[in-house]
Amino acid sequence: MYRRRRRFILFLRFTNPVLHTHRYFYTHTNLFTHTRGSIPFYWSQRPNLKYKPKPQISKVVNHLDGFQRHFDSQVVLYGKQVILNLINQKGSEKPLELAFDKMVTSSGNGMIKYIAFDFHKECSRMRWHRLQILLDSVSEIQDEFGYFLVDAEGKVLMNQEGTFRSNCMDCLDRTNVIQSLLARRALQSQLQKMGLLHLGQKIEDQTDFEKIYKNAWADNADACAKQYAGTGALKTDFTRTGKRTVWGAVMDGWNSAIRYYKNNFSDGYRQDSIDLFLGNYAVDEADWITPLQDPKDWKFLTLPIVMVVAFSMCIICLLMAGDTWTETLAYVLFWGTASVLTGGLILFNGRDFVDAPKLVQKEKLD
Repeated sequence: MYRRRRRFILFLRFTNPVLHTHRYFYTHTNLFTHTRGSIPFYWSQRPNLKYKPKPQISKVVNHLDGFQRHFDSQVVLYGKQVILNLINQKGSEKPLELAFDKMVTSSGNGMIKYIAFDFHKECSRMRWHRLQILLDSVSEIQDEFGYFLVDAEGKVLMNQEGTFRSNCMDCLDRTNVIQSLLARRALQSQLQKMGLLHLGQKIEDQTDFEKIYKNAWADNADACAKQYAGTGALKTDFTRTGKRTVWGAVMDGWNSAIRYYKNNFSDGYRQDSIDLFLGNYAVDEADWITPLQDPKDWKFLTLPIVMVVAFSMCIICLLMAGDTWTETLAYVLFWGTASVLTGGLILFNGRDFVDAPKLVQKEKLD
């Protein structure tokens, strides 16, 4: 995009949890900062073979102390804080939302504002246009915060007075969608301030630039998600195209299945690798028994084998019907019941089947 012989170059530098968007001009430098971070008190989700393990809020620590120390540092670094909590307000995520809201109220910190937005509820049934509800509700605050602006001589023309702190459960998929929309709105204002867009012109009208911008944010989402979850991000069809598609939903299902497998059966090994690399676990040369050895009891192999055999027999009985339908039904019920009961036992003992980290103290996992 060219105007008055001034070339506009967009650089996006992404970090986690803090995300900076740099825009360099021949005459000015612009910066809009917003952050992402986990729900800032003590909670956990331990893999147990369930698709969504129930979050557990610790009962033995001072949550408010950790919460206040976190936001004290955030206020010092970035000024006023507007929390955009995107988790569900019902089901297993509801206790986290209620606790987060209570923490903000209990802290009495006037520099913090809390906004809860149930992303999944609002955008259900492909109603992604409803994200505009959140953008409209924070538009005045974003205008008040402004952005950082420096001219060619190094003179500071504008300062950003506060930041949005976004989170979902893992600060990946829902968070990236909202941050891309907030950054887009900030960029719109910056381009108009620079005279690169006239009043009334929109970024959407600049087709080539719009494509670059959306892909940059989608690529950022994939990069963050691959480090944390082992797959690309979810919902990137919306980030790349501005529309939620059926194919995008299918790909989200595929990535979710891969995440489920990795979270339950390979993340323990990755965590052990990280702890060794960072020095969180020191190898004791006097210890002749490697902590990586994890002997399994009889359930580890027996139950899965029984379930597979029972399920296979159930399918065979359906395909190879007996002499009478009652005989076939009896076989199907027997093997079907056996596979269901065995599957239930596996889920009940789920923690014995997941790939848990082995180079940490056991009490840290409980």
